[in-house]
Amino acid sequence: MTIASTTSQPRLEIASIVIPGGELCIVVDPEDGAVIASGFASRDQILALLADDVTARGHDVVTTSPVMSPVLDACRAYAGGALDALNAVPVRQSGGPFIGRARDELRGIPAGQTDSYAGLAARAGSPAAVRAAGQACATNKVAPFVPCHRILRTDGSLGGYAYGLPVKRALLIHEGVAIAT
Repeated sequence: MTIASTTSQPRLEIASIVIPGGELCIVVDPEDGAVIASGFASRDQILALLADDVTARGHDVVTTSPVMSPVLDACRAYAGGALDALNAVPVRQSGGPFIGRARDELRGIPAGQTDSYAGLAARAGSPAAVRAAGQACATNKVAPFVPCHRILRTDGSLGGYAYGLPVKRALLIHEGVAIAT
């Protein structure tokens, strides 16, 4: 259902869906169908991720329309066991060159596999940039489409996750990763 905009401002599409990990709130730019914000938080919290994003300013927010359908279909497929389904969803978020490379590399980590922050830094071409790799994860606005939940500490422990360790654990278990308790 689409709520008609009363202004001529561009729209952002928003929807929520339950997947392993909990209720996922997703914001899509209907111009290109790219997910620009998502996470396991309230609508207001997810929209707040866009507060500093000049491309999102001045947009009306409406509920789900046909533009959102492929994204929701990918989420349903992921929840149903097609663990690579989220890879096909286009995403867009800001960041410098290293952050962009690191996030691209995150999307290249197959479901069911994990890496460390050091491994992510090396994959992104800067093995010494471990803290920057952590920053790429910490500032990721499109979880789980950019799967920062697949990054663990060097010792194999879960580390942190913006939406809490129970969500990270649930996503990893859904993907077949054995989690030490």
